[in-house]
Amino acid sequence: MIVIVDLVLMLIDLTYSIVAAIIQTFLRPRLKCIDGELCLITGAGGALGRLFALEFAKEGAHLVLWDCNTDANEQTAKLVRELGVKVYAYTVDLSKRQSIYQAADKVRAEVGEVSILVNNAGVVAGRRLLDCPDELLERTLLVNCHALFWMTKAFLPQMKARNRGHIVTVASALGLFSTACVEDYCASKFGAVGFHESLTHELQAEDLGGIKTTLVCPYIVDTGMFAGCEIRKELRGLIPPLEPLYTVQQSMKAILGEQQMICIPRLMYIPFLARALLPWDANVATYRFMGGDKCMLPFIKNVELKSNGQIKSS
Repeated sequence: MIVIVDLVLMLIDLTYSIVAAIIQTFLRPRLKCIDGELCLITGAGGALGRLFALEFAKEGAHLVLWDCNTDANEQTAKLVRELGVKVYAYTVDLSKRQSIYQAADKVRAEVGEVSILVNNAGVVAGRRLLDCPDELLERTLLVNCHALFWMTKAFLPQMKARNRGHIVTVASALGLFSTACVEDYCASKFGAVGFHESLTHELQAEDLGGIKTTLVCPYIVDTGMFAGCEIRKELRGLIPPLEPLYTVQQSMKAILGEQQMICIPRLMYIPFLARALLPWDANVATYRFMGGDKCMLPFIKNVELKSNGQIKSS
């Protein structure tokens, strides 16, 4: 009897969740105020990280910026300071666990407790698996996936103590479905998605409703990271690379609206569902039609040409 009651309650929750999601799709959700919150952004020296910093600054948040590139990070900090916001820049190598822990201790001692954590940093080797040095493969996994563990262990305890905070994971559509020749990136982003979802379930199981999470899964963003990547030319107008500012603005709406997950654009939900529902061969046929099976080859070639050019010049 108890099982039947629980089943009915589950179906009620399921129906409510679906209806609420549909309503939120058409109605603008109420956005929370983050004025005065302390927000830490990794990869802040990159294109998306810099835009995230500026958008959070516009909302009144104080910022802690992490990046391995000191000059790029300082440039971001300079732009943020022009908006009149407090900002603290740290040079951190996310591929090294101890570097993360040491920087986290420094932030707590010098700035305070982080209430919004944006795991934005990401890298890709840009080589075919058998041609890629082991060190580059390891670096992709360390930065894109392993660092999420160390970042969470460093900052989640303080959030749990107050039952207050927000953890954002900037993953990728390639963490929901895959393509050829970027095994390191897909593996790291699938890991990021799995980590984020498991963490979210854990927080909910512990009744820590004050700690919010948002998973961001964008399509290829036009930052130069995947320069040359292209699908079938007849379809490029339908699914063009995303503008960085648009990507960040859509992400911010999801974060401030406390949305658990967002795919950018919404069209990315289709291959995500197709991967789960269709037979493998059906997905392969779709990939081939769209040119998705070979879309990374021009990108790989660009990376190889760039690497060969650097070797010759040195």
